[in-house]
Amino acid sequence: MEENKLIQSCVSGDKSAQHLLYKKYSTLVFGICLRYAKNKMEAEDTMQEVFVKIYNHLKDYQSAGSFEGWVRRIAVNAAITSYRKSLKGRFQDEIDDRSEYASSLVEHHDVDYTMEELLSCVQALPDGYRTVFNLYAVEGFKHKEIAEMLQIDVNTSKSQFSRAKGHLQKALLEMSARKIPVVE
Repeated sequence: MEENKLIQSCVSGDKSAQHLLYKKYSTLVFGICLRYAKNKMEAEDTMQEVFVKIYNHLKDYQSAGSFEGWVRRIAVNAAITSYRKSLKGRFQDEIDDRSEYASSLVEHHDVDYTMEELLSCVQALPDGYRTVFNLYAVEGFKHKEIAEMLQIDVNTSKSQFSRAKGHLQKALLEMSARKIPVVE
């Protein structure tokens, strides 16, 4: 079914069209949600919220621009909203700012990481680091845009990204040490 017809059918309340739309975009949306979530269950909850928003706002979609981009934007915004909700009533722990990771990195050119291993490292990041890392490195937002979205200072965005990289480097270094056999 052509995308515009599919959208119009969904707006009209056609359940089979809504199912087709879900099937077409669920993998994309779940992938985005999973990158921002702590775990699979949290990603599934966010994905459900995303599709509720998509179905509720399909009538507002203007055909200017790609529909996939529109869906992507809703998913990223839902992930940010979920992140903000998780911060309410919580205090942020100060995390040690030492950059000991960079000096301890050893080059391992022969180490390959699976998608699952990389995703688990990203999911293990503290919430703020993970969110800024995804927005900057994966989604391509600038630090100024991230600061506005998350209602933080631009320098906070930059430092959280830098710290996220340090944590990822350390995690990957530890993972590579387990993968490379010791030669005696």
